[in-house]
Amino acid sequence: MSRLTLSVNGNDVDVDVDPNTPLLWVLRDHLQLVGTKYGCGIAQCGACTVHLNGVAVRSCILPVSIVGDQPVTTIEGLSPEGTHPVQEAWLGHDVPQCGYCQAGQIMTAAALLAQNPSPSDDEIDGAMSGNLCRCGTYTRIHAAIKTAADNR
Repeated sequence: MSRLTLSVNGNDVDVDVDPNTPLLWVLRDHLQLVGTKYGCGIAQCGACTVHLNGVAVRSCILPVSIVGDQPVTTIEGLSPEGTHPVQEAWLGHDVPQCGYCQAGQIMTAAALLAQNPSPSDDEIDGAMSGNLCRCGTYTRIHAAIKTAADNR
């Protein structure tokens, strides 16, 4: 076990974990930030997406020791009030169905718009292609991202 200090959602937190523990489990089990979901465990579905220094990453395979002093943002820290443009567009387009993939979808979309405020349809499709939605709300996800881009 190692004592690590992480910056999560703007707060410094100390955790005592094995350095090889995936960030997902540190967030969920040690910090009780359960909005980030476990999906596949092999970085293929996107349910575990968080931001590491503003970049969308899959937390299920990222050893916590890699994080260092880079800030981590989870769905809980994106906008505690739910007022991020992507979150508002998600509701406006009735994107959520079962909801399981939504945190990862939203975090991926928010990172895309932070890096590219006016993405083309192809850029949206490319950025979101690694996030799976078993309910098939892809057209609403795409429309919500376009709305969020227009409202930024």
